[in-house]
Amino acid sequence: MAQTGLSASRPVRRADSVAATVGRIALYVVLICLSAVTLIPFVWMLSSSLKLDREVFEFPIRWIPKVFHWENYSLIWTKAPMLMYFKNTAVVAISVTLIQTMTSSFAAYAFAKLEFRFRDTLFLCYIATIAVPWQAYMIPQFIEFRSIGLYDTLLAIMVLQAFSAFGVFLMRQFYRGIPTDLCEAARIDGLSEYGIWARIMLPLSKSAIATLVIFTFIGTWNDYMGPMIYLTSENVKTVQVGLRRFIQENSSDYHLIMAASMVSLIPVSVVFLTLQRYFIEGIATSGLKG
Repeated sequence: MAQTGLSASRPVRRADSVAATVGRIALYVVLICLSAVTLIPFVWMLSSSLKLDREVFEFPIRWIPKVFHWENYSLIWTKAPMLMYFKNTAVVAISVTLIQTMTSSFAAYAFAKLEFRFRDTLFLCYIATIAVPWQAYMIPQFIEFRSIGLYDTLLAIMVLQAFSAFGVFLMRQFYRGIPTDLCEAARIDGLSEYGIWARIMLPLSKSAIATLVIFTFIGTWNDYMGPMIYLTSENVKTVQVGLRRFIQENSSDYHLIMAASMVSLIPVSVVFLTLQRYFIEGIATSGLKG
């Protein structure tokens, strides 16, 4: 009887295994299709950047150009001061990323591992600022920055984005998952709170830091409203503002517009691809911990 029961259960298990495999394959097919739909605009942009202007809107679409016009990518540097735009944006993006990572991780350590009066209330009030749109306080902030002499300087954009409630929330969620016993043992050994943060918390939070770096760098690099409002001189304009000017001045040269747009995507693509493994891990752990 026992052998009969085992033999009867094998087809059931085999059927379950086949159903699971079919379901997994169907899921992968759906995900691949959705990914393809998402990538189509980028593929079209890359293809258009290697064509002549008259070939961009050909129908049906020729995804692979007859002749690859790589000179489009050299022409954009002569049509506008793109190198200066890239330099300004790199300075701002790298500076903001470093500053915001430091301030967010340090504040998150205090909210996660230190005991002080009104800690949770203060954290809740700070996080609530995420719900306040920037447009609500944009004008008084602009007046304040202009009054202290930061208008039309790259420093204005750096100060504007030096602190992030989202960054503090992300890092705090991760820090709460780190055992408090480690901090207590370090205090017993005579390590200060600054030392605990620098020598214990930061090394253990690489995935969360990588996630914050990706969000901050991409957000700063793609920022348009801030530089448009605060930067007026040509020598301090960033990529997104410069790209908008490039489009206005070369509105009929779609192949050059696509080439400039592709070039502007390279830095954020490199940062994301470099840190994507930590990014996925950081999103998963920060959402579960705490």
